Amino acid sequence: QVQLVESGGGSVQPGGSLRLSCATSGFTFRNFDMDWYRQLPGGKEREWVGYISLSGVTTTYADFVKGPFTISRDDVKNTMYLKMDDLEPEDTAVYWCKTNFGFKDIWGQGTQVTVSS
Repeated sequence: QVQLVESGGGSVQPGGSLRLSCATSGFTFRNFDMDWYRQLPGGKEREWVGYISLSGVTTTYADFVKGPFTISRDDVKNTMYLKMDDLEPEDTAVYWCKTNFGFKDIWGQGTQVTVSS
């Protein structure tokens, strides 16, 4: 069973940092591209945050990513990460990881990030 499990969310003050994790199982992680998405409070749709290629060589980020966000992956641990520095209140959202497996998008359950003073 293909499974994605996010963790690492929480509450942080503006300017703080968090590292989200996306632990995977049920598929050969190293062979798959991965994405991060988020849904803002009151938002209707999830918005794409960034992408990492199956090799880890290529990462791309949404234009709205203001602070230093870094996506990485550990193919030994079958886990993807999203390191977020200099967080702003506008980054408050539920964050999800996603992959496409068998032409179907697979999502985790999401992890809440709250940035507030």
